[in-house]
Amino acid sequence: MHSPSLPRCVFIIMKKQLILCLFAFLIVLLGAQGSPNVLFISIDDLNDWPAVFKGHPQAKTPNIDRLAERGTLFADAHCQFPLCGPSRASLMSGMHTTSLEFYTHMKDEELQKRAHEKGTLLMHEYFSKHGYKTMAVGKICHEHVPEGSVDISGGREPFGPKPKPGFKWKSDITSTDWGAWPERDEDTPDFRSAQWAVERLNEKHDKPFLLMAGFLRPHVPWFVPQKWFDKQVDTKSLTLPPYKPDDWDDIPPFAPSVAQEPQYPTTEWAIENKEWENIVQAYLACVSFVDAQVGKVLDALESSEYADNTIVYLWTDHGYHLGEKGLFKKVTLWDRSTHVPMMIAGPGLPQGQVCDRVVSLIDMYPTLLDLCDLPTNPKNEGRSLTPLLERPNDAWNHHSLTTLFRYNHSVTTEQYRYIRYEDGSEELYDRQADPNEWTNLASKKSLKGVKQRLAKHLPN
Repeated sequence: MHSPSLPRCVFIIMKKQLILCLFAFLIVLLGAQGSPNVLFISIDDLNDWPAVFKGHPQAKTPNIDRLAERGTLFADAHCQFPLCGPSRASLMSGMHTTSLEFYTHMKDEELQKRAHEKGTLLMHEYFSKHGYKTMAVGKICHEHVPEGSVDISGGREPFGPKPKPGFKWKSDITSTDWGAWPERDEDTPDFRSAQWAVERLNEKHDKPFLLMAGFLRPHVPWFVPQKWFDKQVDTKSLTLPPYKPDDWDDIPPFAPSVAQEPQYPTTEWAIENKEWENIVQAYLACVSFVDAQVGKVLDALESSEYADNTIVYLWTDHGYHLGEKGLFKKVTLWDRSTHVPMMIAGPGLPQGQVCDRVVSLIDMYPTLLDLCDLPTNPKNEGRSLTPLLERPNDAWNHHSLTTLFRYNHSVTTEQYRYIRYEDGSEELYDRQADPNEWTNLASKKSLKGVKQRLAKHLPN
C-alpha cells in the first residue's frame, strides 16, 4: 500500500520556503562572522607619557606608539573621575558619575546591579546580548568583571608581590613604593595576563568576539624587574616634570582639602630625600614593562586569522602626577589627573592621524557600538567618535566633565579648564597659554562670561 503523496504544488512551495530559510540563515551566519572583533586593552594609572604623546622625552613605548601609528590617537582625552573604580564604572556603564551616582570604589557585582537599576547593561553585557563572545582577563572594572558576566574569564591577580613593606615609602593607606622587584617578568600578573590574551587570539572562535585585557602597571607599587630599570635613562640624566614651588598660592583654600592626601609623597619630600629621579625612573620602567606586554598581545593579533577584522581600542583610566602640582598621586581635577591616552585602530579605519579635539572615556561605549554596527544604547551619555575618525580636524565643540567626590567638578574645553569645588570656590586655566595650569584666572573680571558659559555644563 502506497503512502499518500503531497500535491506537487505544495511540495514546490515547501521547497522554496526551505531554500529561503536556509538562505536567511546563511545571511545571518555570514553577517555575524563578518562583524568586527574588538580587542579592548586597558592600562592602569598610565598618564600621557608614552612617546607618541611627547609627554616625557625619555619614555620608551614602541608598542603603544606603533598602535597609534596604525590608527587614530586622541591627544586630548579625559576621564570622568580621576580614580580607578569610578572612572571604570563610568566607562563600562556609558554613564556619567553623577548619573550613575557612584563616587568611590564599588565591587564589580555592585556596579552591575547599579547599571541594571539604571536601565542599562555594562558594555560587555551589551556586546554579549548582540551575539558576541566575551572574554576578559585582568583589571577591567575596578576588580575584574562581575562574576559570570563574560563567556570566558582569565581572572585578575593582585597588584603583585612586594619585597617588603616600605621598601622606599611606608604607608598603611597607599601601596605607593618603588624599586626593582621581582627578578623575572614571569613572576608578574601582567605577564600572565598578556599570555592569557595571546592564547585566546590563537584559538578558533565561531563568532565575533570582544576580548578585554586589563594591565595593572604602572599602578603602584612601581615594582618591575631590574632589566626594565636598565633600559631607562640614568637618573642623573633624567628629565623631571615641571614644578613650581609656589603653584598653590593662587588656588582656593578649599582645593588642598580635595587634592592633598598625607599618605602620598610630596614633591618637596622627594627633592629633600633625593628620590624624585628614582620615582620617575621607576614609573618609566613600569611604563616600558607594560608596553612590552601590550606588544605581545598586538603581535599575537597581527599573526592571527583575526588581524584583518579586529578593532583595537587602547585606553587608561586616568592620569597621574609625578611631581607636577607638588604631588605624586591621582585624584585631582587638574590636567595631570584627568588627561588619558586613548587610541583606536582597525581594518578600514584611518591610520597615523592625531585628533586634538576634547573627548572623554565615556565616548568609548557608543563608539564601539557604532564601529561594530550594533544598535545604539539609548542610556549611553557619551557620543560616538566616528565623525572624528573620519575628519579629525573638524569642529567638535564638546566638553569633558570630570567629577571628584560628588560635588567637585571640572569642565575641560580646548581652551579652558574650569573647576568648581563643593564650597563654590573656583579655578580657571587657559590650557593653550598655560598648559601647566600654574595661573588661576578665576578672579579676572574680564573672564566672568567664560566662567558662566562653562558653568552651564556642571551637573545640577
